[in-house]
Amino acid sequence: MKVERSRKLYKEASRYFPGGVNSPVRAFGSVGGTPLFIKKGLGSTIYDEDGNRYLDYVMSWGALILGHAAPEVVKAVEAAVKNGSSFGAPTKAETELAKVIAQAIPSIQRMRFVSSGTEATMSVIRLSRGFTGRNKIIKFDGCYHGHCDSLLVKAGSGAATQGIPGSAGVTKDLSRDTLVCPYNDIEYFRKVVLKYAEEIACVIVEPVAANMGVVLPHEDFLGEIRKLTAKHGIVLIFDEVISGFRFHFGGVQTLQKIRPDLTCLGKIIGGGLPSGAYGGRKDIMDCVAPLGPVYQAGTLSGNPVAVAAGLAVLGVLKNKDYAALDQMTAELCLGLTEQFDRNGVPVTINRAGSLFTVFFTSKPVTDFKSAKNADTAKYAKYFWSMLRQGVNLPPSQFEAQFLSFSHSERDARKTINAADRPV
Repeated sequence: MKVERSRKLYKEASRYFPGGVNSPVRAFGSVGGTPLFIKKGLGSTIYDEDGNRYLDYVMSWGALILGHAAPEVVKAVEAAVKNGSSFGAPTKAETELAKVIAQAIPSIQRMRFVSSGTEATMSVIRLSRGFTGRNKIIKFDGCYHGHCDSLLVKAGSGAATQGIPGSAGVTKDLSRDTLVCPYNDIEYFRKVVLKYAEEIACVIVEPVAANMGVVLPHEDFLGEIRKLTAKHGIVLIFDEVISGFRFHFGGVQTLQKIRPDLTCLGKIIGGGLPSGAYGGRKDIMDCVAPLGPVYQAGTLSGNPVAVAAGLAVLGVLKNKDYAALDQMTAELCLGLTEQFDRNGVPVTINRAGSLFTVFFTSKPVTDFKSAKNADTAKYAKYFWSMLRQGVNLPPSQFEAQFLSFSHSERDARKTINAADRPV
């Protein structure tokens, strides 16, 4: 595997970008080496600047559920951009996309398009505070909701203590207003809610955690969160930036039959272009300007090219067989587990639909604490072993791997065979 061109490009990029990249995980910091510079993608395959070909399980971190350069998306984008790339004014297509989303996710009665998942989560936090008149929020350890200040906070030994910033530049005042609970620990959550009930504006949660690696919610975890938040007038936010339209045509909330007050979307609804959305109860969303006092705006919100891509993707997904994709992912994970077992390598593979994570630990992974027990050095060896055999994985132990409808059973077999190496 020759990577001279990528190394040269990385050296040049480092002159202009911090760490040579525009998002930290791309720098390969946790696996070592220098990142690949990708030239093009098609279906389940990407090609780097050195001409190497890889079967891709990053898939733009889950955005490309139809695969790279899906013909329907390419056609829609080409048609849209010919009419203009941006207007800063309403377009008919925005409403068409909103109709599709609202029909698929009934809890979203009103919505606002933005340009990223981070914008969506940042906006719902401000909106929740404006709606309730309260300041504190609850998030869960290991759940990532974008890089806005309030959501980068991590707690110390408990949520009742003063939080500490998870990033330089996050103020102590913001830290104090962010309470962090362990994922899947409903009793801990209950205690925090009871202690601060009159001060908590909202709770934000990934209904299927995918940013500490894939971690599924325990039975009744989400349901109990819904009951407690409803009882105390706390806004419940589901961050479905990853999970929205990933497991079926809708959100996790429709599968679980749980109705959050607000929902954040991104990734798939933009078809690989920068896009996001937040929405929910009409009475809450009517607090957003210009109707209400909570201000939020964006020059490229509802960008016509991104909207065209989103409409194309959702139009295709309506008729896709999610069950078949789920089954192929399950068989892939089973095959990987058997390979690791044969080689005496202890792993735990967590899967939800078409995303999964291989944790190098023999113990169950149910929260961020148990996820951190995984052997990251072993993952780094696994990452490079797979890459040399033409399989591109996320360059971090604590990320999800994504299948798309462009992946085939042949791709799955290639992946399983590539894993048959000592790690």
